[in-house]
Amino acid sequence: MFRSLYDVKMDFDNPLPARYTRGMADKPYHHGDLRAALLSAAEAELAKGGIEGFSLRSVAKRAGVSHAAPAHHFGDVTGLLTALATEGFLRLQAAMTAREGGIDDPRERALRAGLGYLDFATTRPALFRLIFSSAKPDLGDPQLHAAAEAAYQHLAGLVTAMGGGQADIVGLWGASHGIADLSLGGKLREMNGLADVPREAMVRAVLARVLPKRPD
Repeated sequence: MFRSLYDVKMDFDNPLPARYTRGMADKPYHHGDLRAALLSAAEAELAKGGIEGFSLRSVAKRAGVSHAAPAHHFGDVTGLLTALATEGFLRLQAAMTAREGGIDDPRERALRAGLGYLDFATTRPALFRLIFSSAKPDLGDPQLHAAAEAAYQHLAGLVTAMGGGQADIVGLWGASHGIADLSLGGKLREMNGLADVPREAMVRAVLARVLPKRPD
């Protein structure tokens, strides 16, 4: 289902502003989990250089490993970007779940999931761009499809638990994604300029408009 709505477009070819890349490792990794280190380096490469300058060699250099290491784990650039996109959907779902914090009420969980969606976009912008705006990953990959579907079903389940239908699911997803996309692109200056509490209150108010109404 996520794959069917991959039409959301962003300018993925250009590097991200510096404010989105602070904290990403620029030094060689000292690691025991090479695969995870390569994925982290790949995300940093996307954030700093965009998709056009992305290569297995640049990822290997950032990770401080041999040039053959990425190919050994992922085969080629498509394989690496596919694995990274899979990780992106897992991170998206984790961000939504973290915001929900064990709350039982599905309406409150849906509102918090929307905030988690925004958290993911603003803290992992390279992944957000990759999973929704790039044709480079192999969209037919089973693991990528499963991760995307799980993230979609997570949102959908919150809506159906309130008695909502497909239109309500699209409403929550569309509103959550639209806010995240516009915020990441610097288009919601009024909202982005607010402190955390009023900004989150505004997001909740917008999301509440698209959720099914509570029964009388």
